[in-house]
Amino acid sequence: MLKENFNELLTFLMVAREKSFTKAAAKLGVSQSCLSHSIKALEARLNTRLLTRTTRSVAPTEIGERLMACLEPRLADLEQALASVIQLNGIAAGNIRLSAGEHAARSVLWPKLKPFLLAHPQINVELEVDNGFVDIVDDRFDAGVRLGESIHKDMVAVRIGPDMRMVVVGSPAYFAAHGTPQTPHELQQHRCINMRLPTAGGLYHWEFEKDGKPLRVRVEGQLTFNLLSERIDAVLCGFGLAFVPEDMVQDAIKSGALVQVLEAWCPLFPGYYLYYPSRKQHPAAFALMIEALRYTE
Repeated sequence: MLKENFNELLTFLMVAREKSFTKAAAKLGVSQSCLSHSIKALEARLNTRLLTRTTRSVAPTEIGERLMACLEPRLADLEQALASVIQLNGIAAGNIRLSAGEHAARSVLWPKLKPFLLAHPQINVELEVDNGFVDIVDDRFDAGVRLGESIHKDMVAVRIGPDMRMVVVGSPAYFAAHGTPQTPHELQQHRCINMRLPTAGGLYHWEFEKDGKPLRVRVEGQLTFNLLSERIDAVLCGFGLAFVPEDMVQDAIKSGALVQVLEAWCPLFPGYYLYYPSRKQHPAAFALMIEALRYTE
């Protein structure tokens, strides 16, 4: 019976995880009709309904949830065992799922992953870029990347990037027309390019610090984006002031395309960390990746 059901079980698990036939079909590389037929065949063979389907959602039934709970740890053990077999030949192999924000992925994670993956062609990495606060356990990621200050204490954290700084920048033409703010409070009289927080849904309050005293300022302006690249393009075009990671605009500052202000209010802070649930033993591929990403000054 296991031989007959194995592919269907994997298909069921993917649909139940994604809660969508469309997403599951895309990940498996098959058509939705093929996926639906496979699930129906499994349910018919087991003589029970595993998924509740509506026009808008898919969710496991109570029996489906019990089957998921049984399958997931066993499939994880099987994947680790297969990776161990491959490693007996001296080759690290396996699949790793990572979650990171736009800036972390672009500035730290992807530059380090490129040489690592070239050196280990049997290791597969799925990188999902999401600026929200992702629950890596619920969403079944192996690890995530965040600023050190936002990582829960029950996670293991490994530093993978240098200290960083957020800076306030604007175009020379903007400052010529609107003047230069001398304190963060004066930003409320300027046109600023806002960022929408993807998780909370509110606007990001710009965070400053001077002499150990933090200050948060709510700004306003014509534009609001949830992506960093658009905010940088908007400030270069003169739409207002932006509060962005220094490394992303340092070339524009050096060339004179942008001007930095309020430097005394923008101190360095610890950069990005790789974080993951505590485990006694990691697959070799994951352990190798940790060492490849680890930051050394």
